[in-house]
Formats: sequence, structure tokens, C-alpha cells
Amino acid sequence: MDIPKFLLADNTDHPSSVFIVHTEFPRFIINLENDEVEWFEEFSKEDEEDLANETETLIEAATAFYDREVSRYED
Repeated sequence: MDIPKFLLADNTDHPSSVFIVHTEFPRFIINLENDEVEWFEEFSKEDEEDLANETETLIEAATAFYDREVSRYED
């Protein structure tokens, strides 16, 4: 199965939230309502510094994915 890098998700238990799932390492879900991130990976102290540098880029990519998807619905 070919799984996309990002998936758009919602849940009726959280009606005002929109979630983006990042399926590649490091895997995470971001709630665009409040920018809360839940990581699926365990990180060592050494990894945390690299992760901090990469997190901003990953969140920007997730947000760009969401904007692209929403624009396609509007067309």
C-alpha cells in the first residue's frame, strides 16, 4: 500500500479540531486547532535537539499540506 506522507483527519468527538497525520519518521499528529503535537516515536535526549530543529519544518509542511487540500475542496 502506498501511504501518503500526510493525511487529513477529523473526529466527531472533537468537532472543532482538524488533525494532520505525518506517516513518515518521525511520525506525529498535529491538531491544527491548537498546534498540539503528539509524537508516535520515543526519542532519546540526543534526538531531542535534532527533533527541535526539524519540528518547525515538519509543522510548516503539515500546514502547507492542509492549505493545499482545503484549496482543492474550494475549486
